Amino acid sequence: MTSQDDELIELRREIHRRPELAGEERETAGLVAEQLRAAGLEVTTGVGGHGVLAVLDGSADGPTVAYRADMDAVDTRTNALPFRPSGDLFDEGFASRVPGVAHLCGHDLHTAIGVGVARALAQGSDPVRGRLVFVFQPAEEPLRGARAMLETGLVQRLAPREFYALHCSPYPIGTIGVSPGYGLPGIDYARIVLPGGDDAAAAAVAAEVARLGTVEYPRSIAEYHARFRALLEPEVAASIQESVCLSQWTERTPDGQLVAGVLLRVWPQERFPELRARVEALAAAAGGHVEFPGDPFPALVNSAELSTVAGRYLSAALGTDSVVWGRASWPYNCEDFALFLEEAPGAQFYLGVADTEAGMNGAPHAPDFAADERAIGVGVRAMAGLLTDRLAKI
Repeated sequence: MTSQDDELIELRREIHRRPELAGEERETAGLVAEQLRAAGLEVTTGVGGHGVLAVLDGSADGPTVAYRADMDAVDTRTNALPFRPSGDLFDEGFASRVPGVAHLCGHDLHTAIGVGVARALAQGSDPVRGRLVFVFQPAEEPLRGARAMLETGLVQRLAPREFYALHCSPYPIGTIGVSPGYGLPGIDYARIVLPGGDDAAAAAVAAEVARLGTVEYPRSIAEYHARFRALLEPEVAASIQESVCLSQWTERTPDGQLVAGVLLRVWPQERFPELRARVEALAAAAGGHVEFPGDPFPALVNSAELSTVAGRYLSAALGTDSVVWGRASWPYNCEDFALFLEEAPGAQFYLGVADTEAGMNGAPHAPDFAADERAIGVGVRAMAGLLTDRLAKI
């Protein structure tokens, strides 16, 4: 590893020790802004909350390309996957000092990598053509941060031609997943209201709604890894190219009504109208009705063309064995990077951070998530090279 890698690992550890929930990322944003200003970038803070926007102007005119990293941590009481740790928790030696809060999704690595990419390109010997925009986003976990940053209009004024991001994954250290035309599901929320408080009717409706689901949450780390690998197998992936992962819960209102909450993670997002109609029909058949508090949250859809181009570049730069090709959407999680991809085409890649022999499962949101920190250097070199390549070729 290089001295730059060591510095970024220490930055990651500092963020990991002091994780901040969505909307509270003051210290993390401060660290990021300090690093970027020291590297010579033009930095704007307080964007959509605690968001940080940094601009690197190259030495020659050219297009604008953007890169996003997210900064918030996870509430471990509500946001961990619903299965027990696979064994003893990995002893990192720099554990969270904030009770009930931890970086279980790898945003600390994402932030360190984003800083590393910006520093590498700002301080590198090769001239950069065009403009690079670095977006350090707050509040990704509740899907609020991207919208808040976009509502300021600052990102749109910079008019990026392409947008990229990187996310931790349980692929092995040294690999990067590319998913042309796929990505992460959209999400919808419904409240089925059943007057009269009939528990039997509620159970019957819940059973019918459950049949809309096509995939279940993994119940163990082994199952998590197996399902992630399945995205790489054409025969298996073909069977989940349309998927619904469903969660339900029931509550009783003060006036005695039963309300069944339903969370639908859906791919492709074009299925939302059909699924809403089916939920409405099931509720009506039980004498109830459905309330949809808002519009569905869009799916993250990677550009097929740009993902393929990026995959070919990364294969040439890192080696063919370093790139794995996903052939379906990962059905369990959603991501508000989807909103940035509505502003400009691009892709999110999946950085392998797992070293299972060392006890690092690399499974985001698992209660014992642990990552191999050598992935930080891999991510920096891969993304710095890709962004430079895109600026040269657009």
